[in-house]
Amino acid sequence: MNNNAQLSEQDMMNDLLTMEKAIISAYNTGITEASCQNLRQTLTNNLVENQQLQYTIFDTMKKKGWYQTKDAQDQDVSNAKNKFTNMKNQL
Repeated sequence: MNNNAQLSEQDMMNDLLTMEKAIISAYNTGITEASCQNLRQTLTNNLVENQQLQYTIFDTMKKKGWYQTKDAQDQDVSNAKNKFTNMKNQL
């Protein structure tokens, strides 16, 4: 077994991005299940911090060409917004 193997910067960033996504998901679950307002607020604050950290990691990867994205067309954004607004209004 090779104990000298090292992850590349890209691999480390990818691992960080994956971990941040998992943490954000866990915070979302915790927020929806918390019955204490103080706990909900703490988790919400932590969620926002992790979302910003996740975006920083993502943006760095994108700038280095390690995360390929496709820009959404204005019409696609409008359609998605309308779809979810309609879903919200039906609740």
